[in-house]
Order: sequence, then C-alpha cells, then structure tokens
Amino acid sequence: MSKLVIVESPSKIKSIKKTLGRGYNVMASKGHIRDLPKSKLGIDVEDNYKPQYINMSDKKDVIKELKEAAKKSDMVYLATDPDREGEAISWHLAQILGLDMNESNRVCFNEITKSGIEAGMKNPRQLDLSLVDAQQARRVLDRIVGYKLSPFLWKKVKRGLSAGRVQSVALRLIVDREEEIEAFNSEEYWTIDANFKKDEGGFTAHFHGTADGKKVDLSSEADVNKVLSELEGSQYEISEVKKSKRNVQPAPPFTTSTLQQEAARKLNFTGQRTMSIAQQLYEGVDVDGSGTTGLITYMRTDSLRISEEARGAVTAYVTEKYGQKYLPEKPRYFKSKSSAQDAHEAIRPTNIFLTPEKAKSALSSEQFKLYKLIWERFISSLMAVSVNNVVSVSVTTDQYMFKATETTVAFDGFTVLYQEGKDSEEEKSDSLPKLSKGDTVTLNGLEPKQHYTQPPARYTESTLIKALDENGIGRPSTYAPIISNILSKEYIERVQKSFKPTVLGRVVTKLMIDYFPNIVDVKFTANMENNLDMVEKGNAKWVKVVDDFYGDFESTLESAEKSLEGQRVKIPEEETDVVCELCGRKMVVKSGRFGKFLACPGYPECKNAKPMPEDEVKEPCPKCGAKLLKRKSKKGKTFYGCSNYPECDFAAPGIPTGEVCEECGSFMLKGTRGKTYCINSDCPTRVALREKAAAKKGGAKKKTSRTTKKVKTNE
Repeated sequence: MSKLVIVESPSKIKSIKKTLGRGYNVMASKGHIRDLPKSKLGIDVEDNYKPQYINMSDKKDVIKELKEAAKKSDMVYLATDPDREGEAISWHLAQILGLDMNESNRVCFNEITKSGIEAGMKNPRQLDLSLVDAQQARRVLDRIVGYKLSPFLWKKVKRGLSAGRVQSVALRLIVDREEEIEAFNSEEYWTIDANFKKDEGGFTAHFHGTADGKKVDLSSEADVNKVLSELEGSQYEISEVKKSKRNVQPAPPFTTSTLQQEAARKLNFTGQRTMSIAQQLYEGVDVDGSGTTGLITYMRTDSLRISEEARGAVTAYVTEKYGQKYLPEKPRYFKSKSSAQDAHEAIRPTNIFLTPEKAKSALSSEQFKLYKLIWERFISSLMAVSVNNVVSVSVTTDQYMFKATETTVAFDGFTVLYQEGKDSEEEKSDSLPKLSKGDTVTLNGLEPKQHYTQPPARYTESTLIKALDENGIGRPSTYAPIISNILSKEYIERVQKSFKPTVLGRVVTKLMIDYFPNIVDVKFTANMENNLDMVEKGNAKWVKVVDDFYGDFESTLESAEKSLEGQRVKIPEEETDVVCELCGRKMVVKSGRFGKFLACPGYPECKNAKPMPEDEVKEPCPKCGAKLLKRKSKKGKTFYGCSNYPECDFAAPGIPTGEVCEECGSFMLKGTRGKTYCINSDCPTRVALREKAAAKKGGAKKKTSRTTKKVKTNE
C-alpha cells in the first residue's frame, strides 16, 4: 500500500519520511492553498456569511502535484500544523482532494522527532470541524472589518490605511498610554537616607516615618527641613531586627506569548523574529549528522501542560548535573489560563539531554540564543525554589524611624540556571553589618534627595504583548504580525525600544473611537475572543457569532458614512522647534520616498526643506563635499546618500571616513560595528576578506560534520 502524508512546510519532509520509511510519500502544501479573493469581500453576507474560497494562484502547481499523488495513494493523511490554522488547511486540502470528511485521516505532530511522528501516526482522528469553524469565523470577521473599514479610512483620511479587528485595539492601547503620559502631572517628593556606622561596618537606612512605625510622606523641602531639625542631636538605636526566609518560585515554561516577551527583553528580538526562529527549531535541524529532527515542541500554544516523559527527563538531568537538592520536594505543576487551548504542551526542548552547548555547532547564532532560552527556562521551571535570607532592621530615635533591608541568597535553586527578565528595575538590596536589637549606631550623615513621580512608561514589544495577552485580545500567534502591521502603516514608530504613536496613528484612533467604539474597545474585543473559543469547543455556532457582530457593525458604518459625508479628516502637521531660515516659520515633519524630512509649512510660497536633524551625518560627501544624509531603501536597509542628489549620486552602506584605500584609492567606509573597509567591492582587500570568510564557513561546516556526530540525542 502507498500512503501520502501532507504537511505544511517542506523542511519537515526529510525527517518525517525517514521516520515513516518505505510505503510513505511525504509532500508539503507550503501553507494555505485556498483563501478569500483579494479583489473583493469574498463573503456572501446574505447567505449565512458563506466564504467564497478560491484556489491560490501561486499554488496551482502544488495543488496539481498533490492531486496526482493522492490519486495514486491508498491512504492520505493530513499532517498540517496542530492548531486552528493547520486544521483549516487540512479541511481545504480534504475538499480539494475529494477526501472523506468522516475518515480518520488527520494526524498531529506536537514535535518533529521520531517519537513525536510515531505518536501522531498511531492516533489519527477525524477533522475537527469545530476548530475549522473557529478559524473560519475569525477569518470572516477580520475580512469584514478590514474590507469595510479600510475603504472608509481611505475616503475620510488618506489612501493606503488599514483597520483591523485586533490591530486597532493594539493601536489604541499605545495611543491611550501616550495620552496618559502627556496628561501626567509630576509631583514632588523627598527621601532621606541616613548613613550609619556600627563598629567597623557601615550601612544606609531610609527614612520611614514616626518611631511607632507610622509611614510619613515627605512632599516638600519644608517637610524635610522639619524632620532634619528634629533629628539634630538625636541618639540612634536598633529597635528591631527581623530575620526571615523568602522562597522565590521559578517562572513557568514558555507559552507563545511569554516566549515573545522574554525574547524581546533578553535577546532584543521582535515578535516576528522570535516566531520565525522558533518555527525553524520546531521543524528541525540536523544536529548529529543523522538527519533533521525538531529541537522544540510546537511553538504556538498557550498551554502549560508538561508530559510526564519530559518531566522525568528533567528530573534525571537535574539530579545528574546539580544533585537531588535542586529538585522540588513535590513535582511542580502549572495551571493554564481558563481560555487556553490545551491541545499542546508548553514550549519545551524535545530532548532534555541535548543541551544548548551540544547543539551549538549545528545552529545559527539566533537559533542558538533562542534554543538556549527555551531550554534553560523549561529545565529551571521544574527545579527547586530559590531561598533568600531577608534581614529587616529598624533604626529609631525618640521621634522617627529609618529602615534597611538586606537580601542574600541562602540557596540558589533554579537560579543556578536561569532568571526571568524584568520589564522594570527592581529595588536594590542594602548591605548590613551584624546588628542586634538595642545596639546604638553612630550617624555619619543625612542625605535628603528631591524626586519627582514619573509617568507610566511607553509600551515596549515585551509589555505590549503582555498587555494584549492579559486583556485577552487576539491570539498569541497573531501578536507579531499585528505589531509589524501598525509599524509598517506608520501608525506607530519605535523610539529606542519603545512604541510611540504617530500623528496619523492618533488621528485614525480618534476616528475609530468616535465612530466605531466597539471595534477599539478592549472588553468588546476580548469578549469576541471568548465567543471564538466557544465555537472551537463546539458550544456556539460560528454563523451566529458573526451575525451578532455584523448587524451592529453594518449600522455603525452606515451612520459614520452619513455623519462624515463630504468631509475629510485632516492630519495635523507635526510642528518642530526648527525655524525656517528663509521665512521664519516653524518647520513641520513630512514623509517622502526616503522617509521623514523637515519642510516649511509655507509651501508653495516657501519651498525650503531639509533632512531630519538625526539624519544628518558629520562627514561630508567624499565626491562633492555636500552634506551626507542617513537614508532607508525601499526594503528598509540603511544607507548614506548625498544631499545634493541627483546632481551627486554618491551612496554607500557605511559612513565615509575621509580616508582612501591604500590598495585601490577608493573611499574607505566605517561599518555599523566600527570596522573600516573599502567601498570598491572588487578591491583586492575586499576579495581577500570574502575568500577568508568563505574558507572559515567551509571549515565550520567540516567542523560541524565532525563534532555533531558525537552528540547523542537519546542519552
């Protein structure tokens, strides 16, 4: 008998084929093969929102090959990714290939390993139509919102804009945070640090309040001076010494959301980059020279479930590496959110004994960093707690009290391997000498300090993903494309590592709040996600969920069209402090083919324009001596071009150093890492560098070939 197994990604074929052996043919759909048409809505709103799916034009050859292979096969297994999206792709494949919808031909691989593939093939099931319906409902809702709202924005604001059921809420979060920052009224407050000496040891304690322990806030210099005057000539005594132990629990293993958050904090990866690399690790890497195998379990999951087999492997590894004391007294289990789809485990390494260092030679730099993060997080999640010794000291006078706290590690536990990243700085621990109740201490000095309360921080990639996840907005697998989309539409911009809304983003958000409040309402969007989860569980009909939404949405859209009939929303110009030297007006920010620039608002009377201050480069153009400007190509790559373009066509990927190459006489450039090189790609120095790099790469491949054979993947 010949059996056909259809997966999504071609990169899985080799390892699956090797595991299944003779009699199996493995092919890939290369993602979706059917979708809604791009040129129209593609949904019959009069006929139960029936989607008008069409075969994707770029998949003609794939579909033809799959049909031919299916005809020759006695059995066809659908092995697309184990999630809503994958279930929908399998459903489309079943329809195109004419498969029996009641046949148990759907298999799921939670990991692309020998055991994962064999387990999937042993447990085929029927297509889960509730999963398909949930994905279909999401697709229809998103299409309706996108294809109805985007043209509205084109007519009322400007062409090229887009609105989305989830992206608009994400944008609103960023806009609301910026408005909160702008409306924030900073308040003054003071602290007083006291430097004490006890025998040979010194320590610092912080003003707390009255001697009986009541907290006193210092809101002005007058408050501070009052305390300082009353402290003059005081005697200081240790009135209390508290000693305790504090257990610190390890973070749970990664879900899709927490993986993106931690990769942003620790590796500075965007969500999109994280998911792309995680996909590579899931699909497989040739680690030991014997074939491709997946290094992690499926990376689109919000479950915290862990298989007992993996739990046992961690126990064995930790016992061998660190000793029995680094394991908890009782096995640790994590509770998933009530809305979690528990079909998969948490993200974990498929082979606990394949440490990051053992796999390093077979991985790219980015793959290694992410695998190390996943591996360490998972192992540490099942290790013993970290135990801290905490000593709290109160120093009092007749009227006031100062406090100090020292935290030291009594037992490192899971922190010997891994510590979770933080979005904000933690308070520093004080250092204390040996102190006892009743001890008198000598005051070395008092340090009053003025402070001002700070506004909330802008969202970063990590904190925005966390906010979306906590509010139940969208699915974790959609966070990366959402952020990418609102960045590409220039609704937001990155300021260092934070997101700031642009003028355009604010205009669009205000328009949405005024006329489509439900679309940008956090609770409404979260409730819609709950409804989609109900569809997935078979507790709600997808057509009813869409219909409940569409009725209100359609009437709201008609009302907005009437209210703004004949009107166009003006995008305010972003005024700067830069004064036009020709007419004295304050220049405004404009956007052009090379990005943002400054222009005079008096155009066309005054046509003065200049680059953004941060885009100017100190070094002059080596060709004509004019200013050099930092530019971006259509593909987003940075280059440096002459401000005298098109008269001068100088452009380079690095900044000219002002020197010339000794070998060929061309201009020398400085790269992003500070290294200098010749602009002439045919220069002997550049050729030598390329040859050296090629030789190094070839050596690395040979080294990988030799060393990876030593790696055991089933210790």
